[in-house]
Amino acid sequence: MSDPIRSENLLYLTDEQLRQGIEAMYFAYRGFTADPDRILESLAYGRAHHRAIHFINRAPGTTVTNLLDILGVTKQSLNRVLRTLIEDGLVESRVGTSDRRERNLYLTEDGTALERRLSDSQRARMRAAFREAGPDDVAGFRRVLEAMMEGEMKRQYRSLRETGK
Repeated sequence: MSDPIRSENLLYLTDEQLRQGIEAMYFAYRGFTADPDRILESLAYGRAHHRAIHFINRAPGTTVTNLLDILGVTKQSLNRVLRTLIEDGLVESRVGTSDRRERNLYLTEDGTALERRLSDSQRARMRAAFREAGPDDVAGFRRVLEAMMEGEMKRQYRSLRETGK
């Protein structure tokens, strides 16, 4: 279950141990994205499409500006992704109610179905890994991930967690 690195040694990790942690993250990310990547490839989409769909699903009605902040991409890049998703009937852009210059983003039924397909395999992978690791290791893993986030990223992450969806 737990890594053989003893807890009292964690403050004094060697460069080799850190390299192993970095490599574990790379390979874990490859595994985490493998199933969604196959689905996305069949639709001629990329990971940027997946991230947009994920965060629109998490916060229906989010603005383009908010999505730009969350994703940390350029306006031009996001516009390309959104244009495709809107044209393909997966995302709907509505004029803002309080500010008509704003665009609020919502998944359509097809968009929600695609989001579910993309996320189901990731949830299954996370569920299996969390069960194998156990609650203490899961809590530690989350603390490590949060510690790696920069200030604004951490604020956005915590804000999404508070929505409870």
